Amino acid sequence: MSIFNFCNPSIFTFSNNELQELANDYKDKYAQAKPFPSVVIDNFLPEKVANRVMKSFPKPDSDVWLDWEKRDTEHQPKKLGIGHASRLESADPTIHNILAAFNSFPFLNFLEELTGIKNLISDPYFHGGGLHQTLSGGKLSVHTDFNHLVSLGLYRRINVILFLNKNWKKDYKGYLELWDEDKIKCEIKIAPIFNRMALFETNKKTFHGHPESLNTPAGITRKSMAFYYYTSFPKEGELYDKKTDWVD
Repeated sequence: MSIFNFCNPSIFTFSNNELQELANDYKDKYAQAKPFPSVVIDNFLPEKVANRVMKSFPKPDSDVWLDWEKRDTEHQPKKLGIGHASRLESADPTIHNILAAFNSFPFLNFLEELTGIKNLISDPYFHGGGLHQTLSGGKLSVHTDFNHLVSLGLYRRINVILFLNKNWKKDYKGYLELWDEDKIKCEIKIAPIFNRMALFETNKKTFHGHPESLNTPAGITRKSMAFYYYTSFPKEGELYDKKTDWVD
């Protein structure tokens, strides 16, 4: 990817041409993936940019985070989230920059080419997305996501997750798991390693989560940025609602 900026070299923007090439390279793999369309792309951001984002990521005691103890402590204990963009005012400008980049035309154009879904819409409000951070001992039970954003009249189609965890060890667990639609077994495990982007289709059959509790030493958390993409029309034949459906 490239940095285009005539005034401030710390501002990042995606290259539309480079992203289109990347989409062409990965679209067959995405379409053919099991248990549902998905793809993993390593070293997605330029290394200097990814390092800046990681260093700017809010600490667990930052005021951007909602109190996890007042949320769903059964299915996502010790998971920090922002819930909505209104909490991001105090976040570092680097964080605002990269969030904007993932909402920009070049990235939407990339997603459309990669997935074949046209007229995708980003969510600048970051309903349920934006920034996530899981503390040691935390987890995210296997689930399917809400896919009808009623407040905006939109239908969720794609999830994108950018991981920001350097030197991640297998013993730490916290792998993103993609499960079969019968909820019987995990088919793919994705390590949440630094600068890895995971992208997958979202519907009421795309079960996923990181159900194994984190086994990290004190001070090491699982950091990620989450982006959800929508269309103004539903996909024919799909069920849509505003619920998260958990696999207990």
